[in-house]
Amino acid sequence: MTSSSPDIRAVIAGTGGYLPEEVLDNEAIAARYNLDTSDAWIVERTGIRRRHLAAPGQMASDMAAEAARAALAQAGIDVSEVDAIIVATATPDSAFPSTAARVQAKLGVKKGFAFDISVACTGFVYALSVANAMLKAGQGRCALVIGAEVFSRILDWTDRGTCVLFGDGAGAVVLKAEQGGERGVLSTHLHADGTHGDILNVDEVAGVVRMTGREVFRHAVSKLASVVDEALEANALDKSDVKWLVPHQANRRIIEAMGRKLGLPAEQVVMTVDRHANTSAASIPLALAEATRDGRIQKGDLVLMEAIGGGLTWGAALARF
Repeated sequence: MTSSSPDIRAVIAGTGGYLPEEVLDNEAIAARYNLDTSDAWIVERTGIRRRHLAAPGQMASDMAAEAARAALAQAGIDVSEVDAIIVATATPDSAFPSTAARVQAKLGVKKGFAFDISVACTGFVYALSVANAMLKAGQGRCALVIGAEVFSRILDWTDRGTCVLFGDGAGAVVLKAEQGGERGVLSTHLHADGTHGDILNVDEVAGVVRMTGREVFRHAVSKLASVVDEALEANALDKSDVKWLVPHQANRRIIEAMGRKLGLPAEQVVMTVDRHANTSAASIPLALAEATRDGRIQKGDLVLMEAIGGGLTWGAALARF
């Protein structure tokens, strides 16, 4: 039996990230896979300069567990306190058991529940929304929300339009239910439109990512702008109230466009796409981990997160750190 309280807030108590050891810059990726591309071409169109690639045999759960350990350590929370693990991933270890269950085992968590969410690049926002609702409903006091991806395993390395865009990695946050106060997740806003699923998907025959880049870009700009407005209006906030934009790291031009929409200077937009490439569901928590650990995001700051991914899916979340 669970009980809910309107005064409970899910507070982000810790963040953590993990990136594989191998780093491949644009020139190296072009040479390794004999691609007709260049560093200048990739940087101009995407802002990406390098990415991390998982080692042979390294799975999403391996990286997720490392990111989770870092988040728990920052939060000062022992694994015995974890009630739930939600992993957002489009590249799970296997169909089942879930990647989250494998993470549970690797961390030594002995209680609670674990499951995966698969909505591609919007996965972390969806997972954060679910975890927030569950904690507010009394279904636990502490949750790990993780984004983990091994996109290098589902790329067509002969397709320069997609393979240069993605990287591997994992990011995690610890959510802790706290009574009252102003800190915590304020609201989340989720959307999907399956009629556009064919512009960004995994080919059923080849098992690799296919994307119509121009169409994805067009939808990204309009849908992200709309959901950002929705999040601010739901909380009676103005764009000037936002201290940090932590967006999904897909493309520098999209990120910069969202920063301009909010009237934020570049230094208040957390950008990692140049070094991480697009790590799908891992990109927002990886960026959060970097910006909290280097001191940019401070206690009390209002942070806006937004993402769009295959489905199409898109969403936003507002949280006060």
